[in-house]
Amino acid sequence: MKVNVHAVNFNIDKKLIDFIDERVGKLEKFYDRIVSADVFLKVEQTSEKENKIVELKLIVPGDEFIVKKTCKTFEEGVDLSIEAQERLLVKRKEKLRAHA
Repeated sequence: MKVNVHAVNFNIDKKLIDFIDERVGKLEKFYDRIVSADVFLKVEQTSEKENKIVELKLIVPGDEFIVKKTCKTFEEGVDLSIEAQERLLVKRKEKLRAHA
């Protein structure tokens, strides 16, 4: 699976990219046919503490799963996005098994 990390309007450090690669890579345990993953990191210009937006898009054959989370840190946002994607992938796998 190919993981693309996009930081919108800021520079991202290597440690965060490695963290994202490692976490997204674990999704393959839940569904082995993931083609690629796009992670978009944005900082919203507000006075709120929760201004980090993480958007995780997974591309699987015949479908796309998009999850968007707003948190205090990118790491927290990535973790929440991964958890949501895990649930979506497990549901998809169960649905495919039911039809097989």
